[in-house]
Amino acid sequence: MVTIDTLRKVALSFPAATEEPHFEKTSFRVKKKIFANYDGIKKRACIKLSETDQHIFSTAGKPIIFPVDNKWGKQGWTLIEMSKIKKQLFIDAVTTAYCETAPKKLADLVRPVAKNYSDSSNIHRH
Repeated sequence: MVTIDTLRKVALSFPAATEEPHFEKTSFRVKKKIFANYDGIKKRACIKLSETDQHIFSTAGKPIIFPVDNKWGKQGWTLIEMSKIKKQLFIDAVTTAYCETAPKKLADLVRPVAKNYSDSSNIHRH
């Protein structure tokens, strides 16, 4: 089970990330743009993904991670049932949301980088 404390720890570990209120929810932002929020009543997170990443993460199944059921979902907003998702998948999804939203210079600080595609040992995080 993933908690708001896990979300907070992961989200605020990213460069220039902040926590701010967003209506009745808690939002996590980079350069004033929301990449994740938390609904304390429903105990779930919502993250901003690209269409491709949303499709990939949604393969975990609708009870765990799935697009929002309206135009926001078509824009990449994706719900995560925090009581059902495995911690590493959650961390990967939030990291991907940050990288999708952050300016490239900041995203490159946390995004895995492949320096030489023929040698996977050169893949690392900054």
